[in-house]
Amino acid sequence: MNSLRLLTPLQLNLTLVRSYGKHNKKFLYKDGKKYESIIYYPRTPDHQDPPVEPAKLFRVQRIKPVKGNPFWEKRILKDLGLDGKQSDFTVVKNIPENNARLWKIKHLIKVTPITFPYGEPTAQDIKHTILKENGECLVTKDIGPVEVRDAARDAFDQLPKRLDTELLRKDSRLKWLNPW
Repeated sequence: MNSLRLLTPLQLNLTLVRSYGKHNKKFLYKDGKKYESIIYYPRTPDHQDPPVEPAKLFRVQRIKPVKGNPFWEKRILKDLGLDGKQSDFTVVKNIPENNARLWKIKHLIKVTPITFPYGEPTAQDIKHTILKENGECLVTKDIGPVEVRDAARDAFDQLPKRLDTELLRKDSRLKWLNPW
């Protein structure tokens, strides 16, 4: 009969080695590129990052409540004007001082870079500027009167079958009085 018996590591002639300490990344990863204090390891050796144009402005919106946070976070939110309703947002310049403030409250806010797909607004365009939730700043220019549209409006006013206010009011009243 064969019996099952357990063997110890000494009986198997195995040597177990423990290594203490950290691995040396300098020898482990040799093809890293250093950007200031960050070492970046590209996927391929000839990889080139696309040029990045940083946004001039950020749209900052609070997504977490103010209650229960430390006083320094509440102070930063108040300075930015985000201590009101949660749906309120503010526009902040992309400068190092503001970025440091935003970093301290990053868990309470949502930051969206503002882009200008149709060009930056001027002082005259302020009334016609819309800032969308995705960060697009759209400028809708005032185009003024156009002769073609004036002629189309006059032709519409002259139509006998057009739906004007008086006709709609009469029709709605008749349907209200006799629904079936």
